[in-house]
Amino acid sequence: MLTRKQHELLMFIHERIKESGVSPSFDEMKEALDLASKSGIHRLITALEERGFIRRLAHRARALEVIKLPQQATTAAPPKGRGAFKPQVLEGGGQAPAAPVQIAADNTRELPILGRIAAGTPIDAIQHERERLPVPESMLGGGEHYVLEVQGDSMIDAGILDGDYVIIRKGDTANSGEIVVALVGEEATLKRLRKKGGSIALEAANPKYETRIFGPDQVEVQGKLVGLIRRYH
Repeated sequence: MLTRKQHELLMFIHERIKESGVSPSFDEMKEALDLASKSGIHRLITALEERGFIRRLAHRARALEVIKLPQQATTAAPPKGRGAFKPQVLEGGGQAPAAPVQIAADNTRELPILGRIAAGTPIDAIQHERERLPVPESMLGGGEHYVLEVQGDSMIDAGILDGDYVIIRKGDTANSGEIVVALVGEEATLKRLRKKGGSIALEAANPKYETRIFGPDQVEVQGKLVGLIRRYH
């Protein structure tokens, strides 16, 4: 199994050779992976060579050959490259790190993306599966899970941005303080649930939005947040 940076470098080299027939320079690789020095690139190349993914060609400048790719490899450049997506995987809330994370194929489970969910004013309730997304098993644990695409900015202070994909563990109960998918009437929203006496508050993580208070029979919990995936374009 490759580390995240090893995978990013391998795919960057692969894409560049496909485009131009020449492997990228060390400076280009350093910039693409946002490393401080070329010594880090040397270490990554050595590791890839030792694992049998690339080979250095003697007597040729900038001569690297990609021998094989990892299983389920995405032919995408790193974040500063040309841009098909890479998933960013986060566990729980929090702001995303600078670089995407690539998870090995045999450690993932494909989950259905059921539609969009509002992190702001509620929108249409959860819809039927439209596609599937591979998600690392380490984020899931037991139970049934699904994925929703976030629309809106009301949860930005919890590290949840417009366009993110949230991983939801299906269930109809949640503790106070947990971020949940809540169904209010015919509309679904993503909010932090607070239990206040006989009432339920759906709390935003953005001061622009008010906390909304409902009676206990007005809110139906559909699941709670267990992780997040961010796509970089």
